[in-house]
Amino acid sequence: MKLDLHLGGLATATQSAPAAEAANAAGVWSAETGSDPFLPLAVAATVTDRVELGTAIAVAFARNPMTVATLAHDIQSLSGGRMILGLGSQVRAHIERRYSMEWSKPAARMREFVRALHAIWACWDDGEPLRFEGDFYRHTLMTPAFSPLPFPDGRPRVFLSAVGTLMTSVAGEVADGLLVHPFSTSRYLREVTLPALARGLERAEDPTRPFELTAPSFVVTGDTDEEYAAADRAARERIAFYASTPAYRGVLEVHGWGEVQEELNRLSKAGQWKEMGNLIDDDMLDAFAVCAPPDEVGARLSERYGDVCDRVLLGGLPVGPEQLQRTVDALGASSPDPRRFTTGTGA
Repeated sequence: MKLDLHLGGLATATQSAPAAEAANAAGVWSAETGSDPFLPLAVAATVTDRVELGTAIAVAFARNPMTVATLAHDIQSLSGGRMILGLGSQVRAHIERRYSMEWSKPAARMREFVRALHAIWACWDDGEPLRFEGDFYRHTLMTPAFSPLPFPDGRPRVFLSAVGTLMTSVAGEVADGLLVHPFSTSRYLREVTLPALARGLERAEDPTRPFELTAPSFVVTGDTDEEYAAADRAARERIAFYASTPAYRGVLEVHGWGEVQEELNRLSKAGQWKEMGNLIDDDMLDAFAVCAPPDEVGARLSERYGDVCDRVLLGGLPVGPEQLQRTVDALGASSPDPRRFTTGTGA
């Protein structure tokens, strides 16, 4: 598998992006958690030459296809064709109450969002009139003064983040890759995600196109007992946060843990965020996270996901450049032929 790293925010991009490239990471990704996801990539594009630059994720429904198409165009052009546009839907409460945007039929809306992006990019590349009219988005005006130059290095690839089967299927149908949500397990990936993805690939215009699968990556590790304990606690609290979301209950139910979601949801509504992590027992932690000493993280990730995933996005590994390089090497040996996912098989 390829190893990708989280870029961090805007303030650290000039240091973290070159460091990741020096360690031979395949990509760096910027998240929309307390920071804009696009600005750090623009900075990273100016201080790197090789590493891919992705959003993991940008919230699609907080924006519209035209604004996202423009941002992705700028970063793709600035980086010499290294942009991966990772999009996610977020959940209804955040779209309506945090972003004050409309929520409806998220899977159908995301399918149309991606198709609108490609229609806009085709207009800029080919000079044809813009005529995209869908159920959720309508783009029918593009004048020369507002049209960017054609992509000099090809269009960005589009990856979608998904948990449920409908959105996963949409990724297979219209995207170039799937960002498997961190709140996933190897069992859920194999029993639920891969079949749903295969159904989407069967509906795609080109089901044999290159398509990359990115593995989930909760990691508990540390060079000292204190570091390991801190990583363990942080992972339990983050898993609990995701598990409190009703939309993600299906992942828990695969393992027979559905009732935990109700209690976590109750605690979240009471603002008891720290207490929620106490409900994540060792079995749940092991299902969602790779727990290992630093020198064994790469091998453990490879064992868990190397036969079905092309890349893994790793965050929070508290090690130096030498250990990071060993993790890159361990993962790189497991998948000599990336982009191998095809309909009906994961390898």
